[in-house]
Amino acid sequence: MNIEVRLFATLRTGRFKKEVQTFELTVTPKDILNQLDIPIEEVAILLINGHDGQFDVKLKDGDVISVFPPVGGG
Repeated sequence: MNIEVRLFATLRTGRFKKEVQTFELTVTPKDILNQLDIPIEEVAILLINGHDGQFDVKLKDGDVISVFPPVGGG
């Protein structure tokens, strides 16, 4: 199963911008974040195929997850 992972802003540091990852078993966004060493507390927005996502949803082949950190500024 192929999942496209898109990281934004500070979450890209030392990682990647966009990457297709292959998994043999069922995987959730939480599993992917753990694999990337990204604590859930550092994720402000999680999108699955462009829609609000849950960390424990089982992903399907071809899904795209987008992960955003909290945004500051004023």
